[in-house]
Amino acid sequence: MNNLEIPKTKTSPEIKFNISTHELSIKGESFPENTSEFYAPVFEWLEEYLASVTDQTIIVNIELMYFNSSSSKVLMDLFDMLEESVKEGKNITVHWRYDEENEMAVEYGEDFMEDIVSLPFHLVKI
Repeated sequence: MNNLEIPKTKTSPEIKFNISTHELSIKGESFPENTSEFYAPVFEWLEEYLASVTDQTIIVNIELMYFNSSSSKVLMDLFDMLEESVKEGKNITVHWRYDEENEMAVEYGEDFMEDIVSLPFHLVKI
């Protein structure tokens, strides 16, 4: 299995999933024209990756300055997938990284955190 790297564009975030460090990173802005199409390979890769890991510690860093409502739905789907993996015994932690001046990023992080039960989810000021 190879790392997943998708460069950022004006409307989509940089995605870096590194299998040797077990760090998954989504960074930038997310409002692609077709959100489902953009994120489909991410979910496919993640499904295969999560099936292959055993007791490794996985860190998911999300640092989005802006995202639209369809990206918000995708993020919730991502968190649901990660939460299911945690329930299956995987060791996964999400770091919601935000700039303290971006009040919306803080609020969205808090909203996501409220909806998550089993997945360790931390707000990280940068």
